[in-house]
Amino acid sequence: MSTAPDVRTVELQGTDVIAESERKGRPSGLFWPWFAANISVLGLSYGSFVLGFGISLAQATIVTVVGVVFSFLLCGIVAIAGKRGSAPTMVLSRAAFGVRGNRLPSFLSWVLTVGWETALASLAVLATSTVFRELGWDDGVVTKLVALVVVAALVIGAGIAGFDVIMRLQTWITVITAVLTVVYIVLAAPSIDLGALAALPAGSAQQVIGALVLVMTGFGLGWVNAAADYSRYLPRTASTRGVVGWTTFGGALAPAILVVIGVLLAGSSKQLNTAIGADPIGALTTLLPVWFLVPFAIVAILGLVGGAVLDIYSSGLALLSAGVRIPRPVAAGVDGVFMIAGAIYVVFFASDFISPFQAFLVTLGVPVAAWCGVFVADVLLRRTAYAEDELFDRRGRYGDVRWSAIGLVLLGTALGWGLVTNTYGVPSWLNWQGYLLEPFGLGGRTGAWAYANLGVLVALVVGFLGTLATRGSIRRQEHSA
Repeated sequence: MSTAPDVRTVELQGTDVIAESERKGRPSGLFWPWFAANISVLGLSYGSFVLGFGISLAQATIVTVVGVVFSFLLCGIVAIAGKRGSAPTMVLSRAAFGVRGNRLPSFLSWVLTVGWETALASLAVLATSTVFRELGWDDGVVTKLVALVVVAALVIGAGIAGFDVIMRLQTWITVITAVLTVVYIVLAAPSIDLGALAALPAGSAQQVIGALVLVMTGFGLGWVNAAADYSRYLPRTASTRGVVGWTTFGGALAPAILVVIGVLLAGSSKQLNTAIGADPIGALTTLLPVWFLVPFAIVAILGLVGGAVLDIYSSGLALLSAGVRIPRPVAAGVDGVFMIAGAIYVVFFASDFISPFQAFLVTLGVPVAAWCGVFVADVLLRRTAYAEDELFDRRGRYGDVRWSAIGLVLLGTALGWGLVTNTYGVPSWLNWQGYLLEPFGLGGRTGAWAYANLGVLVALVVGFLGTLATRGSIRRQEHSA
């Protein structure tokens, strides 16, 4: 959006449709929020996560590029709905699930976005503590509490202020973090050991698929449920190809580069690779000269804040879509409370970050992938604009509860959870996953396919193909008076 936002006002728009007079900008404006939300140096740490599947440099590079681009392409398709309907993602999802039936995916969306904003805020605090320690300063409880207060104030403040403030903030975050990230890469480049990278053994097909699923759930699939929230302010006449292209390009550009560089760094040092598991951002400081530690803290915190800001904005909208009747700014504040509580647990009580984080990604990635398959197919099948008023009327064309769509999500989730495993055993209450690996002849929870996390892909396909098979209901909706 090229129109300058008015940072003095708080956006009061909630789940309502954006009026024609308030729609502005061009698809190219979508580049800024998506790039800013994904320029985080956390992308470098994903290089270690990918190599954790035991694959080679070439395999890791291909998996990264394919997984990042494809998953953000899904975001680009979802963003089409925002331009067509000028409403939040989880309101437009009512066309597929029914007005009240959509409360289920809205709740899932809320949990996912609150989880992500908690993870990002926690990483910002941990990174600050590590930088302080490397500088020889106090990195204890007081430092972490102050860092948490600052991060929470930035994230919650922007979430409450709303769209225009977020767009302005994301533009600045993009510029600052892009420049400082390039400097980090230049400084870290001498640590790359080509001999160690060449010695990385190739992984099996199952290991490659597992790494691919991790990349997809960690990037684009973590944003699909919010992808229309930022295109909804565009005029209806905006280019559909432009919406898809700029969303995909903005979201995928930084991660595709950062993860590959992260692979080069983690594959060059076993010590760094291990350290990233405990402190994904702070571990990266070990490659830096002392004089760049403070700029690194700035780029790390701003990048993580950029992602958390988009999450808290969309989590508030998802909460409203789930049926909670409070003003949008209040919803953002409520989500901020959950974010702070979760961050306190991760920072002060959790012994490990990567194990519960990956379990979170895969476990929620399954139902979200099933929802994504349904919604992407729904968007591609529609040929006319949404009937705006009827998105809020359970007696309208979209109905109250569309059991076919809900059934696809439940089926996709049941199959998906049966084909993924909590390989780290943390948290232990997720160890029931993978119950279909043995009956399907895939070697059980200890076999080779246990690490592939096939369930995410299966859930996505079930939702997509199932919706294509029931396309007649969409045609009936579009021909309703």
